[in-house]
Amino acid sequence: MQKLLTITLCALALPAFAAYPEKPVRLIVPLAAGGGMDTTARSIATPLGERLGQTVVVDNRPGGGGNVGVDIMREAPADGHTLFMGSATFVIHPLLYKARYVPTRDFLAITQVTSQPYVLIVHPAVPAKTVKELVAYTKANPNKINYASSGQGSLIHLTSELFKVRTGADMMHVPYKGMGAAYTDMLSGRIQASFPSIISVLPHLKTGKLRALAVSNVSRAASLPDVPSVKEAGIPDFDVSNWYGLFAPAGSPKGVVERIHREVVVILKSADLQKRMAADGSDPVGNTPAEFTNHVKAESARWSEVIKKSNIKAD
Repeated sequence: MQKLLTITLCALALPAFAAYPEKPVRLIVPLAAGGGMDTTARSIATPLGERLGQTVVVDNRPGGGGNVGVDIMREAPADGHTLFMGSATFVIHPLLYKARYVPTRDFLAITQVTSQPYVLIVHPAVPAKTVKELVAYTKANPNKINYASSGQGSLIHLTSELFKVRTGADMMHVPYKGMGAAYTDMLSGRIQASFPSIISVLPHLKTGKLRALAVSNVSRAASLPDVPSVKEAGIPDFDVSNWYGLFAPAGSPKGVVERIHREVVVILKSADLQKRMAADGSDPVGNTPAEFTNHVKAESARWSEVIKKSNIKAD
């Protein structure tokens, strides 16, 4: 009798997962259409919808530094029909501002979709061709090297400050409202250094107008095979990449989260998708929910340390 009851209960429980998804799935992107996050979301939305048997609709909800999209996600039913595309900024924001969310409390990590390394660059007028030479030069010439970022509290800003913490380099921060304006001043020599994305700076590196010293993670980049990694350059405990990843509301069924994870991993193995991501300077990841959760926790701990040590304040 007990065995029969168990089988019956299991049978009753199956439709909740087997029926998923019962309607179109909404993928919230907390930024405007056309950017890197939006492109990444759309690149997986169509094939994910095909594999799930329901349309996956990308819903751009910009505003409030990403908080508009976050708030919508926090109020969404935890049934797997609303997903969220987050990034490193999604982790940094509550460390700097009085945000209403905690990533690991209010969201379930499904999988990291991409990783995009940065690259340490300098203007050719800077007499340094290696990381060690740059650090030595900044120490011998305090306040002479200005570095650009895409804004106060941005990942480029924090990456540069982490570089200073790990190496003792002496560089001054000059924030911009985006890297477009920063490049104008970097190319003229008014700004001497930065940690931009590889894809955005690659044309200037190819022409020799800017010089690459090291990529920001522990492996060399396929697009810059002759540029050493930070590990090769001798920087301890320094492995930084921007990233995009999928999240679900806290409390979402484990079976649904695992289903989405499995389908996205298959999609990321597609040769066509990998080719498109490579063209955007991205590497596909597809780690497990547990691995992605640990990555988010590690990111939060690291950037919290940098913010405190560098005394970084929100705008």
